[in-house]
Amino acid sequence: MLEFNGQHFLDGRASNPNALGWMRGAPPPADKRITFESDEFLNFPQLRWSLSHMRELVPSVNVWRGRGGPALLERSDKTAEIDALTFADANGRMRRFDEALYDTYTDGIVVLHRGRIVYERYFGALERHLPHALHSVTKSYAGTIAAALVHEGVLDDSKALAHYLPELRGSAFEDATLRQVMDMQTGLDYSENYADRHASFWAHARACGWRPRPAGYSGPQTLFDYLCTLRKKGVHGEFVDYKTVNTDVLAWVMNRVTGHSFAQLLHERLWAPLGCEEDGYVFVDSAGTAMAGAGLSATVRDLARFGELMRRHGEWNGKQLIPSSVIEDVQNGDAPSKFAYEEMQGYAYRSQWWVTHDELAAFLGRGMHGQLLYIAPRAEMVVARLASHPVAGSSGNIPITLPQMLELGRALSA
Repeated sequence: MLEFNGQHFLDGRASNPNALGWMRGAPPPADKRITFESDEFLNFPQLRWSLSHMRELVPSVNVWRGRGGPALLERSDKTAEIDALTFADANGRMRRFDEALYDTYTDGIVVLHRGRIVYERYFGALERHLPHALHSVTKSYAGTIAAALVHEGVLDDSKALAHYLPELRGSAFEDATLRQVMDMQTGLDYSENYADRHASFWAHARACGWRPRPAGYSGPQTLFDYLCTLRKKGVHGEFVDYKTVNTDVLAWVMNRVTGHSFAQLLHERLWAPLGCEEDGYVFVDSAGTAMAGAGLSATVRDLARFGELMRRHGEWNGKQLIPSSVIEDVQNGDAPSKFAYEEMQGYAYRSQWWVTHDELAAFLGRGMHGQLLYIAPRAEMVVARLASHPVAGSSGNIPITLPQMLELGRALSA
């Protein structure tokens, strides 16, 4: 049993969705059925099944992997050594690597060292071929593509948003620059507290069609409608204030300028050239607009491929898919003093990536319920970890996961 802030949850083993029988049977019994309409699919323990089956619950658009065969990932198995690693979590408690995976409700994990798979495990509802919700790791995909478009001169990150999207005149975004949006440095009247059912994040989700709308709902009908309603609070550019709507407006700019949707950009710039094994998919609203701030689902291996591309400074099989200067700019980050989050002092945020400035020079994509893409250049390591932690915010798993990743990087470096 996990105890967190006075709440008690089944632990990582007891909440296994296969053992609990979610969505088993023809049809599944009413008490084991997970539906969108019930608005319980993101509740725990149902989400342990849902995050591996989101396409069955919400509308989505495909991210095609292309016609070629998948790019080979060689293996150099170190499962026994890695499972036996021990580390101290942020509270000083000693843990084993393998047990910590259950403690953080891991659904799947792939560890690459020098481009080879050294560790790969799956739990619960997730299988190697199944895409799993990445939640806010989606932002790192969007930010990387946007930064590449800036490098190519297609976008100008010094321009205000209204230059690209006249519809945003009068909204909070009107005088925000593209760079401030890319780096989460906008002053918005918008709350991202996942535990608060009245937070702006959930109104945003309802506009996108990602959560059911209550009877008599008369709010924004689409993602674009919602973005135009946001109002300013504070000054743009003063500090990092993490808000999902920044990424959605960033994707709107990319769509408007390139004429290609977010799903098309993912296919053209990443999925096909990387030789991904499986198609991905992105949630869409009633107008067919992708939720670029949190809507992508991908397999663990294909997430790891993206991480390896970033570790190799954008090079893949002899081709430069992302300019090396884009990755260098991410790794350099922005001023850590702009961070308002006590638990992440010393970090920076750049182009939708979290930058640690730690001994491994790690930078991260993170998402609620424990999604993580951890890239550690000094350890030549990439970790793709997908999870279904009962606590949506990072405080539920990061105190275990980040020390675990640091110790793994040290071990592989040695």
